[in-house]
Amino acid sequence: MLKLGIPKGSLENATVELFRRAGFNITTGSRSYFPAIDDPEIECMLIRAQEMARYVEDGVLDAGLTGRDWVLETGATVETVADLIYAKQSFGKVRWVLAVPEASTFQSVKDLNGKIIATELVAATKRYLERNGVHARVEFSWGATEVKPPVLADAIVEVTETGSSLRANNLRIIETVLESNTQLIANVDSWRDAWKRRKLEDVRMLLEGAIHALGKVGLMLNVQKDALECVLNVLPALRRPTVSSLSEEGWFAVNTILDETTVRTIIPRLKEAGAEGIVEYPLNKIVM
Repeated sequence: MLKLGIPKGSLENATVELFRRAGFNITTGSRSYFPAIDDPEIECMLIRAQEMARYVEDGVLDAGLTGRDWVLETGATVETVADLIYAKQSFGKVRWVLAVPEASTFQSVKDLNGKIIATELVAATKRYLERNGVHARVEFSWGATEVKPPVLADAIVEVTETGSSLRANNLRIIETVLESNTQLIANVDSWRDAWKRRKLEDVRMLLEGAIHALGKVGLMLNVQKDALECVLNVLPALRRPTVSSLSEEGWFAVNTILDETTVRTIIPRLKEAGAEGIVEYPLNKIVM
């Protein structure tokens, strides 16, 4: 049995959806910390992302998903199985940024000598200040960090995807402390176990395939031989479109993958080029 930690909180829904696209159905309940999964070889447990690396390091869990930021914050010794670029709102990286009140005179971290910085990422912030030769007081923030400057702190280090929450609280970003993304991590001994490693490698392949498919769709169409070149010139393929002969002589089927945002522009052009029977279909996984 593989004991797998699913991050509870802001990453929970995005993680469950990613697993669904990868082929695993995870069912969470409001009162249970042990979600059901339709794989008899996996046992799931909901754990806060901030604590995940520690439980994986200690062997309570064989593996788990958490942010690179929390692995660095805790200093846990774990195996990084995969970098999975997704977050709670988008499928990109997040940043921990140094932010100050819009009206302040602070322009860089160097201006914060002797000041108070509030953050949940205390250890990483202290290391960042040390690298920059800055001596400031770093206070742990239990939440609502954005509202603390300028009364309760001079600056904050907070995580952001878009910066909208910081702007809404009249804060401006002056520096990036670190970038982070979700990681699939494993216990060192579990990673050495042949069966558990194989299982984790399978899970990694399927999760990465689901991420590769995000924002992409499949497109198939039929075209006569004399229009084939014109149709292929319209298509921006993942590599090259698959072209195969149909049972009717002189006709070909074309299959390709493209960004979903381009479909509305490309389909009319394909029709103009001579394509027929154009079908767009969703993708769950692209295994490279």
